[in-house]
Amino acid sequence: MTLFHEMAEATAAMFGSRPALRLRARELSHAELGERGRWLAAGLAACGVGRGDRVVVYLQNRPEVVEIALACSRLGAVFVPANPLLKARQLRFILQNSGAKLVVLSAASLPNMLESLQASSSVAGAVICDARNSTASTLRQWSYEELVVARDTRVAGGAIDRDPFAILYTSGSTGPPKGVVVSHRNVVSGAISVSSYLLNDSRDRLLAALPLSFDYGFSQVSTALAVGACVVLTNYSTAAGLLQDAAAENVTALAGVPTMWAHLAECEWAAAVAGSLRYITNSGGALSPAVLRKLRARLPNTQVFCMYGLTEAFRSTYLDPALIDERPGSIGKAVPNQEVMVLRPDGTPCAPDEPGELVHRGSFVSLGYWNDAERTRNRFRPLALTNPGLCEEFAVWSGDTVRCDADGFLYFIGRKDQAIKTSGHRVSATEIEDVLAEVKGVVEVVAVGLPDELLGQRIAVGVVAQPARATDIVDGVRQHARMHLPAYMVPAQITVLAAVPRTPTGKPDRAALAAQLAGREKLTTEN
Repeated sequence: MTLFHEMAEATAAMFGSRPALRLRARELSHAELGERGRWLAAGLAACGVGRGDRVVVYLQNRPEVVEIALACSRLGAVFVPANPLLKARQLRFILQNSGAKLVVLSAASLPNMLESLQASSSVAGAVICDARNSTASTLRQWSYEELVVARDTRVAGGAIDRDPFAILYTSGSTGPPKGVVVSHRNVVSGAISVSSYLLNDSRDRLLAALPLSFDYGFSQVSTALAVGACVVLTNYSTAAGLLQDAAAENVTALAGVPTMWAHLAECEWAAAVAGSLRYITNSGGALSPAVLRKLRARLPNTQVFCMYGLTEAFRSTYLDPALIDERPGSIGKAVPNQEVMVLRPDGTPCAPDEPGELVHRGSFVSLGYWNDAERTRNRFRPLALTNPGLCEEFAVWSGDTVRCDADGFLYFIGRKDQAIKTSGHRVSATEIEDVLAEVKGVVEVVAVGLPDELLGQRIAVGVVAQPARATDIVDGVRQHARMHLPAYMVPAQITVLAAVPRTPTGKPDRAALAAQLAGREKLTTEN
């Protein structure tokens, strides 16, 4: 069981009749999912896709995304999921950067994306889902269902577990997206590790609310396929809609990012949802203490797993839910079968509670960045080995500053590119956000640094407030900041926003927010 599709086949042999995927009334068992993946592999091969070719998938969360991933695995091709929220310009970059041979998208998306597809010299054609009539163009087109019903499973693959399984494009705060190359070994070992500490089994029903183009989102699929569980796919637009899906499907697990949890914490949870949820997980950023308290009050019988990860190494740490009160703010310890270190710039280990960079080694460390040797060399570097006769082992330097206490528990301090330098002080945006999130009426708050001739950077925050509190939230935030933050950390600018700008993976887009706030009138606070 070394390749992604082999993991799914092993599970189907044990749990073939159990549900694997659901999207509203549509359901596929593990056996049916595997069968459609085998048929589709033959269909893609007939379109000219072979080992090493990249297949870009531009779809919402739906069963076809998982079928394509299985088919690519069988062929030895590379699965490239693109967030369906991306516009034509961003999709064109992914097509050109990846050198995609084939694109899979919906009939509704084709007209808006046709120019980008035709502009990409490597693209040989497009597979259209839900197609009734093909859009007239010079681009070769195939119907998705026609490829699946070919029912020919004679395809050549030949991949090994070190070969690329997927390219996951992530948005940074600056520059173009990075294509993180994930191997079969990464995704299979990740699924085994995560399912072991979450205690997943075939009875679980995981609600996949995050995009499957997001490593954390696709993890819901890989984890379920490792143990015979069911993934309930959803494409929600509101927090209330997500809770409706959770209630209708009797889900036992829900994964989210801080922004999502901040909005869900303000909702009323139906008793049925609270009763069925065995656990919730958070990654993609630290949960503020205020949001965590609200969630635990609404879900008293649900375990809360606070986790830390990065796309370059999938998942690094988790905190045992039983230790949330004992270790407030901790991101826990390394997940099974991985090692996490806190190192100084010279590579030596930090002392207890000394801030340093989180460095991850193990089977989750990805293969690097696609078509970007310089970035790969900067982020993926060899570790010093005690035995010089051994081959070099590469680890990933996260760019995140953490500390490790005397008992081995890790605490996130901040990202290097989110640190604000003001009045000679280096300030963590996360620390400011955690404090201001405690203000009554605050739904979300994001802090950034803006250029300032006197201070170097001035601290600015964008605040999303409950409608009833929007008129007086600035005064409340200012007063709370003065009360609970040192003078140099009190925001010089507080701006109420309808929404915080986001990257395609749902994280706050700090660069876009800084540009937005720089154009607003400065609201000064007296320190």
